[in-house]
This record gives sequence, C-alpha cells and structure tokens, in this order.
Amino acid sequence: MVNGTECQCPTHSHTYSQAPGFPPSGKTTDYAFEMAVSNIRYGAGVTKEVGMDLQNMGAKNVCLMTDKNLSQLPPVQMVMDSLVKNGINFEVYNNVRVEPTDRSFMEAIEFVKKRAFDAYVAVGGGSTMDTCKAANLYASSPQSDFLDYVNAPIGKGKPVSVPLKPLIAVPTTSGTGSETTGVAIFDYEPLKVKTGIASRAIKPTLGLIDPLHTLHMPDRVVANSGFDVLCHALESYTALPYHMRSPCPSNPITRPAYQGSNPISDIWAVHALRIVAKYLKRAVRNPDDLEARSNMHLASAFAGIGFGNAGVHLCHGMSYPISGLVKTYKAKDYNVDHPLVPHGLSVVLTSPAVFTFTAQMSPERHLETAEILGADTRTARIPDAGPILADTLRKFLFDLDVDDGLAAIGYSKADIPALVKGTLPQERVTKLAPRPQSEEDLSALFEASMKLY
Repeated sequence: MVNGTECQCPTHSHTYSQAPGFPPSGKTTDYAFEMAVSNIRYGAGVTKEVGMDLQNMGAKNVCLMTDKNLSQLPPVQMVMDSLVKNGINFEVYNNVRVEPTDRSFMEAIEFVKKRAFDAYVAVGGGSTMDTCKAANLYASSPQSDFLDYVNAPIGKGKPVSVPLKPLIAVPTTSGTGSETTGVAIFDYEPLKVKTGIASRAIKPTLGLIDPLHTLHMPDRVVANSGFDVLCHALESYTALPYHMRSPCPSNPITRPAYQGSNPISDIWAVHALRIVAKYLKRAVRNPDDLEARSNMHLASAFAGIGFGNAGVHLCHGMSYPISGLVKTYKAKDYNVDHPLVPHGLSVVLTSPAVFTFTAQMSPERHLETAEILGADTRTARIPDAGPILADTLRKFLFDLDVDDGLAAIGYSKADIPALVKGTLPQERVTKLAPRPQSEEDLSALFEASMKLY
C-alpha cells in the first residue's frame, strides 16, 4: 500500500494491463520470431554412436532410409554396423529418389505405414532426409490426405499437431542443411513444380554431422551442394526482415518456419558465407582435403540453422521450376537414371540476376556479402551493390566450372513463360524476397540468367 492506494505493480494488481509492445489486434505484420533447430552432434566418426542413441531412446523397431547408390557405400555400412552392434532391430528402405517427387514420397510413406516403426534414421543428402521427414509425418498422422500438410497454394498447408517419432539424420553431403530444418521438398509432378512441407514439428531429433562421409563425394556433388549453402546464406541474410512479414499469426502454431531475416539467423548466415568463401573451392578441387570438406559440412548446418528460421527467397523460388521442367540435362557425377538438374545448381544459376534485382532494398547487406566473397568494396557506391555482388558471384561460379547459365542446361527464351508459371506458386519463399516481383520481373530475371559469362 502506498499512500492508501493499492500497489499497481503487475504482481499485485488485478487490473493487469496488456504488456507494452504486444501487438494490438489489427497489427498486420509479425512482431516476433522463433528459433527452432535440431540437436546437432559434430565430429569425425560420430556415426558409430547412432546405435547407442537409438538404444538410449528405447527404440525397438527402426527404419533406416537411404538411396540405392549410398546403400552400397561406407556411411550406410557404418550406420548398420552400429545398429547391429547395439542390438537394434531395423529394416532398410533404399528406394529414395534423388530429387524426390510426390510419387516417391508416397512410396516411402506406404512402406512405413505398413510397419510399426518407433524411430527413423536417414542417411544421405537432402533427398533422403526430406523423404524420411515426410514418411515419419504421414505414418504419425495416418488419416491425413497427402496434400493436407503440403504448402499452400498447392496443398492445404495445415499446421502439424500430431506427435512424431524420433528421427536421426546423418547427412552425407554438404548442402541442404536438412538435418537442422523442418522442411521437406519434393517435385509435385501434376504441376511440374517443386513444393514442400514446412513445419518445425518435422525437424530431425538429432543431426549427426560426420565429416568422414564427405570424402566419398565426387567434385560436382561437392560444388553443387556448396552452391546450395552459398544461396541459403545469401538469401536468408537478404530476406525480408521478420517484423515486415505479414500476416501476423493469430496463434503461434501458424507462425511459419520461414519467418524472414532476424538477428539470430543473420549470425549463422554470415558465418556460413565466410566458410564457403574460404573452403568451397578447396573442397571441390581436392577430394582428400579433410579440413575443407569438414568445414563445408559444418557450413551446411550453419546455413541450415540460418535459413531454417529466416527462409530463402527468389533463387530458391525460381529454382523449383528449373529442376522440375528439366528435359534432357544429366548432371556430371550424379549416378541417376533420369534427367536431373541438381538442386544447388538450379539455385545458383539465377543468383547474379536475383541479387542485382534485390540489392536496392538492403544495399549494405549486399555489399557486405560481396566483400566476404572476395570483392574489394572500399570505393564502392551504394547504387552499385547489386552489380558488385553479381560480378563476384559470376567470378566464383566461373572459377568452379559452372555451366554458362540456363541455356547451357537446356532452356531457351521459349521456356520462360513456363518457368515463370512454375515460380508463381512458390509464395512461401518468393514473398520473403525483400523486393516484390511481378510476372514481368520474373521473366526478366529468367532471361538475364540464360547466360552468365
């Protein structure tokens, strides 16, 4: 009691007023961001701990998911040895498709629905980890229709409220960062576009990052997965800031996994970019450079933590039709039976055009990233931020023997309307670009990406 009046502090006051800074209803943009990331364990040889982890979780019946190529290689052998040694009962599913489709997701879902798995281990690149996330989700929600959880506008984009089984991810490439994120991407064949499922609920329980697995990667796989890390870092750092993203969610469960650039993601993105600048070329050129390949493996996770919470924007949004509409191109070093534009390649080919386009919204960030990648920006003028970053990227790609633009992987001007049409449904990411884009803008970006050098 003070001077006969009741204490007004929140503890004693029954007329507790709304906390300052809480958004009044009617606020259109978000006011908060959330950091969600899988547990990560890093170290040469940590793969052999996976059997103990499953034992510690009390797992009795485990699904080991991988692809046909990897099922013959040391990473999968190491996992199986650990499961056997620790008495874990498991079944292998090795039918994951590199660059998965709705059909390949559904085949994996059917496989796991018929068996009572209580834990999952995914060994491979993003394709395997994403397929395993989807299988775990739909086996845990057996009454759901496939499109229920797929991102709108292609699917219904329902929030995930069912509990999932533990999933341990063992990445064998240094690209997607999928071991850290709640995102699973696939080609939706009826529309010939990539889309996905994005929810914090589907992120792996644990990512085992073992740099020994990177030593079996051919150089083009190292390069293309490295380009994915590069674009994850650049796009999340230059994305629309989280407090400018709308709508403001009415319930935290509807706050998207991709929230816009934010102070925590920024740290991870910039650090990942520094590692890419220092180590990617070395990792591509020398398969035995364990230091470079180990650092790229870590960079992939760092960028994953960044973009898994900030999101990506135009390079990724435009990449989905580039890989979805592929005609005959088959990437070197990829042992697959279907035409394939590797994800990292499809993303990086538009990067010079995209960052020229977005630079006017945050020129300082574009200049900062150009400097990290080796540009001399001491005398740079703010209006030149886009061209400087674009030139820096072109030089980087040229040094790494990247195909000369979309024309070199089989596209021509005649394909631009279809590529634009395939980009339009990717609103989950394109709306995170700092600069809004019209169909004409997208056409111009595809046209500018036909030739790089």
